[in-house]
Amino acid sequence: MKHRIVVLGAGYAGAYVAGNLARRLSRADTEITVVNAEPDFVERMRLHQLAAGREIEALKLADAFAGTGIRLRLARVTAVDPERQVVADADGGGSGSGSGSGELGYDTLVYALGSRVDDRGVPGVAEHAFDVAGRPSALRLRERLGSLGRRGGGGRVVVVGDGLTGIESATEIAESRPGLSVALVARSELGARLSAGARSHLRQACDRLSITVLEHTSVEAVEATRVLCADGTALASDATVWTAGFAVNPIAAAGGVEVTENGQIVVDRTMRSVSHPNVYAVGDSVYAVGDNGRPLPMSCGSAGFTGRQAVDAIVGRLTSRKIANTKLVYTYNYITLGRRDGMLQTVDDEGQATPRYMGGRTSALVKEGINRMALWTISHPTFGVPKRKHRLATAPNASAEKAVA
Repeated sequence: MKHRIVVLGAGYAGAYVAGNLARRLSRADTEITVVNAEPDFVERMRLHQLAAGREIEALKLADAFAGTGIRLRLARVTAVDPERQVVADADGGGSGSGSGSGELGYDTLVYALGSRVDDRGVPGVAEHAFDVAGRPSALRLRERLGSLGRRGGGGRVVVVGDGLTGIESATEIAESRPGLSVALVARSELGARLSAGARSHLRQACDRLSITVLEHTSVEAVEATRVLCADGTALASDATVWTAGFAVNPIAAAGGVEVTENGQIVVDRTMRSVSHPNVYAVGDSVYAVGDNGRPLPMSCGSAGFTGRQAVDAIVGRLTSRKIANTKLVYTYNYITLGRRDGMLQTVDDEGQATPRYMGGRTSALVKEGINRMALWTISHPTFGVPKRKHRLATAPNASAEKAVA
């Protein structure tokens, strides 16, 4: 019986891990299954662009995994039982072979279900706000913005949250749909985590795009046509975009896997769960401490580093090879400010912004290059496949923990 590797989620982290495991492990004694609710790979870094109106073709996961030996199971994960080593799922409504529902057993599990929007307990967010945390929600926002533009009188868009997602969403919408009035609500100073120079550049971009910025403002509730602030201000809104935070799917915690207060899986340096040795976590789902001693933030960059470490650890343990420690760093933020402007903000070992930053067209082009490279990597998961793949060092049906020499 082959060693069963199951990867939950096919975002940046999950798809990367699945492809690289298929690249390095022999099919003779391993089988890899990816469970994902949607048939498409979601470029999360582009969802604000999709919502604003850009045409972004979706990559079919079946096409990306074709010829790799990876089985794609189109289903929504509903539970994880690490004691029985099974995953419960429900049919995701996809088509093609691999769709299913029920239970799926594993020997090694890679948990990469990512994150979703966090309403932070604010009333009305779930009922009335839009978000760009997933492709379906981004498409709903796209349709709403389009309907506001078609009615002739424009409309008012309020973006709540001035993190990277909020800044990129507000500037992209304002540039792509100049007929709409866009406001950005910041909990503290606009761009508080940026350097002084980067904050100045951001303000200039907001002024250029006619974005109204409300600083030191907390939102108490979201209604169908307005946003209510803690100071009593009511902001008229035809489309409220909620970007005030992201939360981890609670499935791991419900299954008894050790997690942090916010639901991220606690792991060792190799991305292996401290409570269940044959469970690995990557991407937004993992509480990974970086080389600077601080937790890595939820980001595409972090997904790459944690994914690479998990692949090295899984391959090493299953084949009795030495496990290398890949770097776990967070050194910069790339932020787009519409299509023709952007910023690169470097951060130090303490996670604080350094005085050094780069802004303008070049930064936007570099970020676009990063997006394209990430997509190319996912769409060519086994590029450069070695002629001889690693075989398992022990019986194929043994767990990852038992495979350690």
